[in-house]
Amino acid sequence: MNVFNLLNALPGAVAQGLIWGIMAIGVYITYRILDFADLTVDGSLCTGGTVCIMMMLSGHNVFVSMLAATAAGMVTGLATGLFHTFMGIPPILSGILTQLSLYSVNLKIMGKANQAINVDKYSLLVSLRHIKGVVFYRNPIFVVTLGIILVVLVLYWFFGTELGCSLRATGCNENMSRAQGINTNLSKVLALMISNGLVGLSGAFLAQYQGFSDVNMGRGAIVIGLAAVIIGEAAFGRILHNFGFKLIGVALGSIVYYIVLQVVIWLGADPDYLKMFSALVVAFFLAIPHWKKKLFSGALAKKGGGSHA
Repeated sequence: MNVFNLLNALPGAVAQGLIWGIMAIGVYITYRILDFADLTVDGSLCTGGTVCIMMMLSGHNVFVSMLAATAAGMVTGLATGLFHTFMGIPPILSGILTQLSLYSVNLKIMGKANQAINVDKYSLLVSLRHIKGVVFYRNPIFVVTLGIILVVLVLYWFFGTELGCSLRATGCNENMSRAQGINTNLSKVLALMISNGLVGLSGAFLAQYQGFSDVNMGRGAIVIGLAAVIIGEAAFGRILHNFGFKLIGVALGSIVYYIVLQVVIWLGADPDYLKMFSALVVAFFLAIPHWKKKLFSGALAKKGGGSHA
């Protein structure tokens, strides 16, 4: 195993981690703030990438295309929110229904299973070919880092407003929020729209970075998003207490996740098992709080028994 091969692959892993970090911030909003298990992201990521690529292929500016991708992601969140609030469908099933529908929608938008875009013919904001050998401001790591900082600043401002606080209150205690006059259904729909808008933006970055949009590109996205959230909280939760820094921690968790995957590949693991490995990583980090609680309660029980004796 040549360590230089690993070092050579790390910039690409960091760039991918940052791109998926935007998606992970969206997952954080639903999973942690709203306490809503949203599976829409497996479809909305592809929707964002698909809309961005098709807009650019039809001659639109990259920024307009990415704005349209974000708006398309927000529409998918609106659909899930209406399934849940208006039709009374449970959160998980609402996301599954939207995700299932989006497969057909994404296929229809592209006209076929995938669409490619060439960085030599179109002015892409990020590209895998720009990971090395270009001026720093064209490097995907720099570009996406700026994007994440902008996203975090906007979210930090928004969740400090009255409307943003109502979203957080809805996630903390829905019944109490309703008693205080907050429209919890509106809060849920809005949070889902913001979350999937970010996922759509991430999809737009990802499609440009890899040079194509594919109808299956979002499959398993929720696992990566959860992994980034859990790793970010486990690794940086003790030092990043501010809300804005927590969002940055989620993005850093995504980078850690992709670096770990790169190391696993470098060690010679079969790439066919990567999805299973991702699921096991998420399961492990999700189990840590449970194990801590059992150990803590066990220690207290022993201490209590000893003092009683």
